[in-house]
Amino acid sequence: MIIRVKLFIFRTVMKVLGLLLALSAPVSAFAVQDRYEQKVERYQNSWNRLIPRYQKLQFAGAMGVFSLGIGWDYGKNKQWESDLLFGYLPRFDGDHGHLTITLKQNYIPWKLNIKRSRWRVEPFTMSLYMNKIFGDEFWTREPDKYPDGYYGLATNTRFNLAFGQRIDFRLKPEGSSERITLFYEFGTNDLYLISAFTNKSLRVSEIFSLSLGLKFQFL
Repeated sequence: MIIRVKLFIFRTVMKVLGLLLALSAPVSAFAVQDRYEQKVERYQNSWNRLIPRYQKLQFAGAMGVFSLGIGWDYGKNKQWESDLLFGYLPRFDGDHGHLTITLKQNYIPWKLNIKRSRWRVEPFTMSLYMNKIFGDEFWTREPDKYPDGYYGLATNTRFNLAFGQRIDFRLKPEGSSERITLFYEFGTNDLYLISAFTNKSLRVSEIFSLSLGLKFQFL
């Protein structure tokens, strides 16, 4: 009698365990699938953030006569931009032209939509950027033919500061991010600022320069 009771209890326990395993298996499979999908989504989002959000064309700005590049916008209101630009400086007094590369950070604190239109104004922008020019005529360290400290600053790298304004037009109805932006900037660089402090006869037009640009955003 006791043996039969034990067998009944054993069989009952095994059935319960089997039922619990059967029920838990789909749950575990769903959990694994859910974690996999979340991982894939995070992976895709990481790659999507690397895709450039816009293209730019800029004339002047101490980065060549013209520059072409890509950029990324981010922040709560897309108030930050990072640009990578490649420029060209044609031949003037030298034997050939020069290529330039620019890393540029922009800050746009305000964006004002014009009512009942597709136009938007960005009344103030500020930019900090570093520009490097390539060529044997430009250098980071002074050549041996110059005395130590003759120049003091590298001639192939400039650090720039610029302020400007923008106006853009939304290409499609409300909700679209496709825009074309026209902008201008007044800028200067470290060399010009140092010259302004050491040479009081310089005019403002000799310290600051004007540049124009177009931004094409289709994402």
